[in-house]
Amino acid sequence: MTQATRKLRVVHTTRYTYDRPVERSVHKLHLCPMYDWHQRVLSHTLTIDPQAPTVELEDVFGNWVTRFEITAPYTALTISADSVVELLDADPFAFATRKIRPAFPLVWTPWEQVMIAPYRRPVELPDTQVQELFDYAMSFVEKNGADLMETLFAINLTLFRDYRYVSGSTNLSTTPHDVFVSRRGVCQDFANLFICMARLLGIPARYVCGYVYTGNVGTNRAGSDATHAWVQLYIPNTGWKGFDPTNGVLTSLDHVRVGYGRNYMDATPTAGTLYTPAAETMTVDVTVAEVA
Repeated sequence: MTQATRKLRVVHTTRYTYDRPVERSVHKLHLCPMYDWHQRVLSHTLTIDPQAPTVELEDVFGNWVTRFEITAPYTALTISADSVVELLDADPFAFATRKIRPAFPLVWTPWEQVMIAPYRRPVELPDTQVQELFDYAMSFVEKNGADLMETLFAINLTLFRDYRYVSGSTNLSTTPHDVFVSRRGVCQDFANLFICMARLLGIPARYVCGYVYTGNVGTNRAGSDATHAWVQLYIPNTGWKGFDPTNGVLTSLDHVRVGYGRNYMDATPTAGTLYTPAAETMTVDVTVAEVA
């Protein structure tokens, strides 16, 4: 059987302008897509203006990172990444049809507990809010007879169906409980809520930053031509599997992975430190297109 593939070109341009010259700055980028057995990077070009020497490295999460420093004064900075990625088809539901299906409570070996510890620690919240979120998560477990996969599928679909995608309705300080109460947010918020619920149930969960291909058609798919966020959950005897609560699907040929982490800050596309106090204005332009 011929394996299905899809080639996508992603162009991600970030522009910064400042109200006064910046004398020095240091930057860290997560813009190069991952290369593994489900995703191949056919080409990747990074352009920085003003030009600066770069250092590339693999971080502790396995992400490809580019670092650079600018030491001459500037008032505008443009960072553009142009990547072509080939995605390899793998049936996202294949792992869920195995005869041996995990159920609650999950059991981890001592060494697994050590390795997955950073992905099992929920965000710090008041006790009452943690209890609310735990009860909410447990309601899915109870409705699905403690079957792990049915519980995860149900949470993924519920966040898609019952929560509204409202651009600009939240910010980086918005908590999973805020999203639970308001029932609205953007992809980052739905990913954070899913991660929090999964960790409260003892399921390792990590934040994924990347892109989603939508074809720019239809109104039932959110996050067109923008950076996107979703979740990977560690399933016993199966491994990390992607869930996209913003779109109510498991990840497949539409999703380009760029960075993993405990949260957004571990995998943010662009980050930096300015050594000159200056007001910053940022614009981001992303296009995701299928190529032959």
